[in-house]
Amino acid sequence: MKGNITFTMIKPTAVSKGYSAPILNMIHENGFRISAMKMLQLTENDAKEFYAVHKERPFYSDLVGFMSSGPIIAAILEKDNAVEDYRKLIGATDPAKAEEGTIRKLYAATVQENAVHGSDSDENAEAEGIFFFSMKDRF
Repeated sequence: MKGNITFTMIKPTAVSKGYSAPILNMIHENGFRISAMKMLQLTENDAKEFYAVHKERPFYSDLVGFMSSGPIIAAILEKDNAVEDYRKLIGATDPAKAEEGTIRKLYAATVQENAVHGSDSDENAEAEGIFFFSMKDRF
């Protein structure tokens, strides 16, 4: 259902610092339903493929290295207007510019280590979800 799902990853630093539970709690408190979730560690090739859209950007290599540096939690979230509502919940990419009470303001270390990934469009939410989860993995 277009407009009703988004994709998120809790990034390695947030996982290693023990922020996964509070982040997941915020997701639940804001009316999202988790329809698929798993913990895994991306290989360098997985990270390169997932972030291929940024391949020409100067931060690409560092991003790939960071995202393959430790476990992440990947999840598909459901809610009406999911992408837009989740983008509001997570806040700006730069935690210094994120609004008070947002996930990135509360749990991010830096722009790169910004605690969570969130899809930026319905199309990307669908593609990112497919990258991690088959339809039999969704509930």
